[in-house]
Amino acid sequence: MTENQETKQAQTSASPRKWTVGTLTYTTGGLIALFCWLLWGDFAWSMKDRAVPPILQILLKAFGASDLTTGILLSSIPAFIGLIFSPIISYKSDRHRGRWGRRIPFLLLMTPVTVVGMLGLAFSPQIGASLHRLFGSVGENAWVIVALGLSWGAFEFGSITATGLFGGLVNDVVPRRVIGRFYGLFRALGLIAGILFNYYLLKHARTAYVEIFAGFGLLYGVGFGLMCLRVKEGEYPPEAPAAARHGAVAATRGYFRDCFGNAYYVLFFIAMALAALAFGPVNLFSIFYAAAVGMGTEAYGKCLALTYIISLVLAYPLGALADRFHPLRMGMVMMGIYGVVALCSGAFAHTPGLYGAALVAHGVISGTYFTVTASLGQRLLPSARFAELASAGGIIGSLLGILQGPSVGWLLDYTSHNYSYTFYAGSVVAFVSLALLIALHSKFMALGGPEHYVAPE
Repeated sequence: MTENQETKQAQTSASPRKWTVGTLTYTTGGLIALFCWLLWGDFAWSMKDRAVPPILQILLKAFGASDLTTGILLSSIPAFIGLIFSPIISYKSDRHRGRWGRRIPFLLLMTPVTVVGMLGLAFSPQIGASLHRLFGSVGENAWVIVALGLSWGAFEFGSITATGLFGGLVNDVVPRRVIGRFYGLFRALGLIAGILFNYYLLKHARTAYVEIFAGFGLLYGVGFGLMCLRVKEGEYPPEAPAAARHGAVAATRGYFRDCFGNAYYVLFFIAMALAALAFGPVNLFSIFYAAAVGMGTEAYGKCLALTYIISLVLAYPLGALADRFHPLRMGMVMMGIYGVVALCSGAFAHTPGLYGAALVAHGVISGTYFTVTASLGQRLLPSARFAELASAGGIIGSLLGILQGPSVGWLLDYTSHNYSYTFYAGSVVAFVSLALLIALHSKFMALGGPEHYVAPE
């Protein structure tokens, strides 16, 4: 080795380690700072997501909503929002160029919408009482359910449209080499939020829902907004001039051609949508199931806290395993396991103890699936059109989600609230999605597999 080569090698070994994504370059310190701000925003996000659905379920039951109504509100309304609005906003975001980036402006716009929805949920009984005094015609409880539904719609509009944008932001600013570990940390922080809420606060849901909704709404507004102001996006290639001249009809045609013109991506969309929906039947009615077998709200909350503690221990190692073995393969394994466990749970979870064990198993396995597949979209979809293609997958999930909640709710009303059917329904969906994931893996290998994969255009 020459003296010149030795000097260059010494300079290289002494220089700080660099991490790059797009036009962004981070030192290790810069990468840690990025993680901290994104994780702070995710913590605020996780607290509102952990709090709202279970308390809303409790309030709906307290004000006399049927299982069908609950299914429509918790499943169909979010799915409809995702079907109509997420593709539009994601399409615009991919093509937006501005001084704040292409994700941050939209995320900032959606944040106050979510906060307003949470404040509406906090005061829905008072709003419902006022509506009853103004319009009468039906009972006060019905107006409270209307107020809950409208507030829930606003909350979900802000949350669902921001979900794809947040994933796009992560895709744009987090280096590929650490994205699995990054999502592992995301999962860990979300689990900590779940532990805190379910162990300490869920038991007070009936009496302190105003404080919980309002407090977490303000936490989200401040925390997520601050993250948006502190995270910086890089520069993006200019959008083609022809795209800017497209009218609405031409843009819509182009969207569907780009997103659904490749059978490989369509298979990916359907497989991922069904996999996510496999856990839906149990999640939608888990509190009602607990009450039906004689489990109290406090015991239910502690079961969820235990679930999150177990998942917390697993979160970062699962992210590392996903980086090593690929998230698609890990997702296939977990979906097969869930199908078997859900089938057994439906057959045996008829007492508080057995239901508690089934609930913990359901939570750990579903959480593991979402942890190991969190970076799958980033691994399989092209970066330039990530949010657009991810939103197309959301269309498939939304169409199926619109049907799932009412279908399961109707089945439960028809069977006199036999909630064991939620596990059976989840098991069936899990096995169907597993078959599709296996087919997707075959095509993935034909495109180069983990080592040489190139996303098709």
